[in-house]
Order: sequence, then C-alpha cells, then structure tokens
Amino acid sequence: MPENQEKEQPRRRQARGERRIAQLLEAAAAVFTTTGYTAASTNAIAREAGVSPGTLYQFFPNKEAIAIELGDRLMHQMREAYGEALAPVDPATPLEQAVGSAVDRFIAFNCDHPVFFALMHGSDVPGRFTEDHEALHATLLARIEGLLSSLLPDTPPAVLARTAHMSLGLYKAGLELVLAHEGAEREAYVQELKNVLIRYLEPLVGDRLGRSPATTTAP
Repeated sequence: MPENQEKEQPRRRQARGERRIAQLLEAAAAVFTTTGYTAASTNAIAREAGVSPGTLYQFFPNKEAIAIELGDRLMHQMREAYGEALAPVDPATPLEQAVGSAVDRFIAFNCDHPVFFALMHGSDVPGRFTEDHEALHATLLARIEGLLSSLLPDTPPAVLARTAHMSLGLYKAGLELVLAHEGAEREAYVQELKNVLIRYLEPLVGDRLGRSPATTTAP
C-alpha cells in the first residue's frame, strides 16, 4: 500500500470517530434536557443517536463519561460567550444597551444549549462537572466585578462583590423563567430580565454610562 494511503486511513478513521462522538454528545444533550441527568441512561442515549449500545461503549464507558465530555465542551463555549458579553464598555454606551447586549449573549447561549442549564441544576451530575461549573461561576463573578469597578472606581471592593453577586443572581433567576417559556412569551421574559437588571444598576452607575430613552416593560 502506498505510504500516502497508509497515512490517510488513520485520518479517515479519526474523522469518523469524531463525527460519531459528536452524534452521541448531541443525543446525550437531548436526553439530559428531556429527562434530566439522573433519569437518563446509556440505552436511551444510544437510541436517540440511532446506534446500538455497543457502539456507544466503543467511545464512552458510561453515562458519567458522556456528561463530562459534554460539560467540557459546553464550558469552553460558555467561556467564549461571557468573554464577549463582558468585554469593556465604551463610556458613551447607554446602560440599557450595555445590559441588553450582555443578557442577549448569555440568553442565546443557554437557549442554544438548554442541556447546560439541565446539567447545572442536576442533583446527581458528575463531581467534575460541578467543580468546573463552580470555577466558571467564580471567574464570571470576577469578570463582572472588574466591569463594575471600571464604572464605579471609588466603590469599596465589598460593595462591588455584593453588586456582582446580586447581578448574577438576578440573571440566573430570570434565566429559569426565560427557558420555561417559548416564542413571544420568552421574549417578554427576556425584556423583563433586562428591565430588572437596568433598574438595579442604574442608581449605582448613575450617569457614568450614556443615557437612552427609558426602557418600557414588555406587554
């Protein structure tokens, strides 16, 4: 067999393997979202993927390994999402626009990947996923504090930390309501979430950011 063909075969096998893994992870995401992590099974994931359980076990030894791999990929994507959402804000940007842009990016990620929320709130998810999520949460808080400190340079660190915790807590509470609805009602809840965050931050930020016409509550 020519040398170039010998090199090409492992690459093809690797590509097929990567496609199969992606297929299994997509199926797992659907099952975890529908049934939750605890009730999910490898048989259900294999059935959703349209493969035999034996094929699944060629790539993952158990449900936990699937959740960990899925969680790793989601964490990477989430870090990219919050990196963009919490980029430095131009002082001329209206508070409504700054908050709206950040909320839209985070909501889009969670709506595109509802399994992230399902795993995050699961009662029996793998410990590693919980640890990774806690680390992500801490990093996210630090980014919010950094953003707030640029807007509130004279504010004591304890107040900045409290404000960051409240902002993230408000967002997470609103996210659960957003994901529980669809269509126009979901959009209305997204707007309500933005309104809550704007009204909380506005007295603190004052006129440090530009102003735009008052935000109205969605019908």
